[in-house]
Amino acid sequence: MRVGVHINQFGHAGTGPAPGPELAAAGAAAEAGGLSWLSVMDHYFQMEFNGGAEDPMLEAYTTLSYLAAHTSTVQLGALVTGVTYRHPGLLAKIVTTLDVLSGGRATLGIGAAWYDREHEGLGVPFPALAERFERLEETLRICLRMWDPQENGPFEGEHYRLAETLCVPAPVSSPRPPILIGGGGEKKTLRLVARYGDACNLFATSPEEVAHKLDVLRGHCDTEGRDYDTISRTVTYSGEPLAARDLDAFTRDIEGYAELGVDTVILAPRTVEPAGFIETFATPAVQRLAGLG
Repeated sequence: MRVGVHINQFGHAGTGPAPGPELAAAGAAAEAGGLSWLSVMDHYFQMEFNGGAEDPMLEAYTTLSYLAAHTSTVQLGALVTGVTYRHPGLLAKIVTTLDVLSGGRATLGIGAAWYDREHEGLGVPFPALAERFERLEETLRICLRMWDPQENGPFEGEHYRLAETLCVPAPVSSPRPPILIGGGGEKKTLRLVARYGDACNLFATSPEEVAHKLDVLRGHCDTEGRDYDTISRTVTYSGEPLAARDLDAFTRDIEGYAELGVDTVILAPRTVEPAGFIETFATPAVQRLAGLG
């Protein structure tokens, strides 16, 4: 099983290390420790559970580009981009740019968005949930069109219309950047994973609940004619062992997910010092989990 880290705090107002040097140190620690993934939160405002809107929140893709310049091997992505945050043509161009500049290490992590406060705060439209899922599917189709050099013509959707789905330079990743769709919605989200995704991302709530979600995904794959085993299964983990730095308890927690075929666990510690967390906890976790799965 592979290990990644999700960076979701960027200092607190008036406290904590400077975010630039801390991110650079986190990138260096991730590569030294053998991590396979680094992601950042994609929001306009910091979440209430992480300190609230008065605490720092960096723009995700600018931050990922900075991490790209300070790393050379780890995969990079947002966990996850809300579909409402950027026009899909621009989003495809941004992810392509990250992929080119990082030498083929970008992932498009995407979901239907949910945080109404930040939309209202910055004046960004926040349509109803059903429409957000419609926009999510159109965005996935647009990104795939823009990453296909044979498909540069127009796109006509219900919510988006593009005269040219042109993307130059093309991504470095072959055949394109992987698509990770976040969320466990059984009727819509997991169906979109089966139809368009290269990876799913579920919360590590319990092995029993994740097993159920993966069974639902398998059913959608059968309906779509998709090979379930071509989809990478990832979970985001923020359990108590992270705060307690209890590696033994963490390992026991993860064993159940490995038995389900989960191939990557993404650790989401609540810390303004991710480099130290990576050195003291994530790196030993890489060694512990190497034999699982």
